[in-house]
Amino acid sequence: MVARGTQAVAMRLPVDVALGRRVVADGKSFDVDDDRMSRDHATVRFDKGAWVITDLASRNGTFVNGLRITGEVRRQGNTVLRLGHTICVLLADASGHPADGDGTVGPELARAFAAVRHAGSQPALLLQGEAGADHELAARLYHDASPRRAGPLVTVACSSMPDGVAERLLFGAQKGVIQSIGHFQMAQGGTIVLDDIAALQLAAQSRLLRLLERRQLEPLGVQVGIPIDVGVVATAHLELRLAVAERRFDDGLYRRLATTIVKLPPLRDRKVDVARIVQREVVAMGSQLAAHARLVEACLVRPWPGNVRELIAAVRDAANRALANDCDVVRPEDLDDSAGMTTGALGPATAVNRKPTVAAALDKATIEVALARAKNVITVAARALGVHRSELYQLMDQHGIVFTDDT
Repeated sequence: MVARGTQAVAMRLPVDVALGRRVVADGKSFDVDDDRMSRDHATVRFDKGAWVITDLASRNGTFVNGLRITGEVRRQGNTVLRLGHTICVLLADASGHPADGDGTVGPELARAFAAVRHAGSQPALLLQGEAGADHELAARLYHDASPRRAGPLVTVACSSMPDGVAERLLFGAQKGVIQSIGHFQMAQGGTIVLDDIAALQLAAQSRLLRLLERRQLEPLGVQVGIPIDVGVVATAHLELRLAVAERRFDDGLYRRLATTIVKLPPLRDRKVDVARIVQREVVAMGSQLAAHARLVEACLVRPWPGNVRELIAAVRDAANRALANDCDVVRPEDLDDSAGMTTGALGPATAVNRKPTVAAALDKATIEVALARAKNVITVAARALGVHRSELYQLMDQHGIVFTDDT
């Protein structure tokens, strides 16, 4: 994916391609309107599972994952490349898939969404993935692909239900002539989404298991079950098998839900989606606004532990800063320093965050961002990450991060 200003071009690259003011690849060509890009800027090739990027002594430099390179480097996985004001997202598979009419999604989310649509014929679906990773959109896709698409779509936040009333709220109750309608009855003929199902109380889990097995609703105080036709989407932000092992989640219910599981990838693994969201949200804040290439780059190399919601909030905040300063270009300087960063990359080291477990948890994107912010000074980057200088060198070696230390 190549982003030019607020434009994006998705294309398949051949095994070896030269990038400059004219790009020719896959039988297509286009001129790049970027006066900061050299005529012959860099070459890119895919070799033995890794991207090989070579800077051709360009005037303004070639940046890989936020760091300026010299000569040739190898990077595995999704890789962010900046040439002048042009951003390239290098993917092994650059195919997209229509999503919600809002554009396209990257290959990782496209594959997950295809699996969700295929699961529409199943009575239940378990969506696993970090909070904020497009669970709502995936649930809507399941509903629209199901035979109950004409019915209601009801979403329930399991973590927000007060203790002791989950069964009544979900399944309803009847005491004498007084009847309480539950969420399942509201979703009759449609789909119910149980968000963060791990927070559901054990008694409610058992009743839900019976509903899935018998396809009958059992309100509290009612002796005879009521036939029900409802598709069930359960979302889990953590691994449910751990909750089962800790006896916090019913094993039978897990096995029933686990027959159809779709894992939603975190935003840090969806570079094309990050670039698309940044540009979309900037324009949404003001039609006169544009996202600077370095803003897109800064967002692409951050891990975004809060996923899509965090990115959208951060970009909107950056756009508001630009508007307040009467600027029509949103730059990385408008982005909050803490936006999209993990806790370990934000502040000075402490006795707690110097533990080896913290170092092991640092991913490649977080390390590269810290290095870029420290201008490649190892001591400064290590302090920001909360690790020892020697630990940072070890992590860089593990992740294949190579550069010349400025110290």
